[in-house]
Amino acid sequence: MSPDKFKLLLMTLVFASLCALSQVSMSVGNLSVTKEVNLKASSKTVWKMIGDFNEADVWIPIVVDSKLKAGEGVEPGDIRELLLDNGIKLTEKLVIYSDAKKTYTYAITEAETELQIPIMDYVSTIRVTELDVGMSKVEWMSTFNANNVPDEKAIETVASVYDAGLNNLVKHFNQ
Repeated sequence: MSPDKFKLLLMTLVFASLCALSQVSMSVGNLSVTKEVNLKASSKTVWKMIGDFNEADVWIPIVVDSKLKAGEGVEPGDIRELLLDNGIKLTEKLVIYSDAKKTYTYAITEAETELQIPIMDYVSTIRVTELDVGMSKVEWMSTFNANNVPDEKAIETVASVYDAGLNNLVKHFNQ
């Protein structure tokens, strides 16, 4: 590869990374929720279950369907549509994805429903780390703003989704 082509490739990668980071920083909310759980399974095994951006319906109980609308679920900008058990459809955009680091960040970009969701400006990160041989930790964290509800209600809503998903992982891996 010529030095000019290498320079162009490097500049393109830096620009793409800065764009992805700026998307996250533009959407950072004032509220946050962080939940974590330790599991009796390797990080590789847990990542197989939760690392696919299009399989939220496999481990998050309120998600009844997940469909990729753009991309393959591994590149920034890929889009998924989730159908929740209450009829709400959410469109989410993948902001950062790293299979090697077992983490991804996504943002809700649209809620298609007549029902109003109690959050906006939502950006979330899921991370799986190895603790010990055969043990791992899942962290699920987000920032967001309340949407026409008290802050406590918005926090409670997000926390309940996280609790349901993480408790489902505990049932699956810690039995």
